[in-house]
Amino acid sequence: MSELPLVSVIIASYNHGPYIEACINSVLAQSYPRIELLVVDDGSSDDSVARISALQAVHGFAFRAQANQGLARTLNDCIAQAQGTLIAPFGSDDVMLPERIATQVAYLQGKPEVGICAGNIQHIDGAGHALAKRDRQRPFRRLNFEDVFCSEKAGAPAPTLLFRREALEQVGGFDPSIRLEDLLVELKITRAGYFIDVLPDVLAQYRVHGANTYKNRRFMIEQVLATYARFADHPAYRQVCARFINSMLLKCAADDKQLARELLAQLPLRSWNGKTLRALWRWLVG
Repeated sequence: MSELPLVSVIIASYNHGPYIEACINSVLAQSYPRIELLVVDDGSSDDSVARISALQAVHGFAFRAQANQGLARTLNDCIAQAQGTLIAPFGSDDVMLPERIATQVAYLQGKPEVGICAGNIQHIDGAGHALAKRDRQRPFRRLNFEDVFCSEKAGAPAPTLLFRREALEQVGGFDPSIRLEDLLVELKITRAGYFIDVLPDVLAQYRVHGANTYKNRRFMIEQVLATYARFADHPAYRQVCARFINSMLLKCAADDKQLARELLAQLPLRSWNGKTLRALWRWLVG
């Protein structure tokens, strides 16, 4: 067993009291035998610390509670302490399926060009019930920098990301100045020459609830555009930004007219397309 790579699973907990026990238990239930679990509570104001402490007393994983530092800083601190050659940051409201880590470790053997391995997800609600209408069966895909930056292929679901430590270290880890950390680190790692391989297997459950980050549209837009700006030297930079703005404009045209107005002001006339016109129609009739 000592010949198997050690996988460090890092859970940065923040105000996910109702979900944190299911999250931690799903890591403890992994079939893969060499897992190091590190849990950090990043300044939660709910009962997360008490729930984690009760589990830690039984199972003995590494746990500490700290004043809020933000996700990227917390992940970097944990990676520095972790012993694993493979790193799995995991959301404190999500759930791993039992074969997740074993499947990814087996796949990565003999593929040093793959910096990140991912897989498909199942959507669940706050109570853990399946949201089948949200799920998409997607085949295997290999992503390079162009695929990620230009959204040429479906991306890698965040709850399934498994990183090679060497790839993370080569790009300097996570950037605390960007609070939507996954996209930037994926772009940095693929630009460094690694691939992201996304397996067809369903490896984790993504929990949909009222506090999901993607529901804060203004935050999402600011962070994604700030991420793209790091690659402003790319020939497709302006097109990539315009495509993203058009997509978000369409999503918020009917129910957030102020944000839609701000997005439209950022969009050059030459970048208008069918989505822009549909957004304008929603804006007018919504």
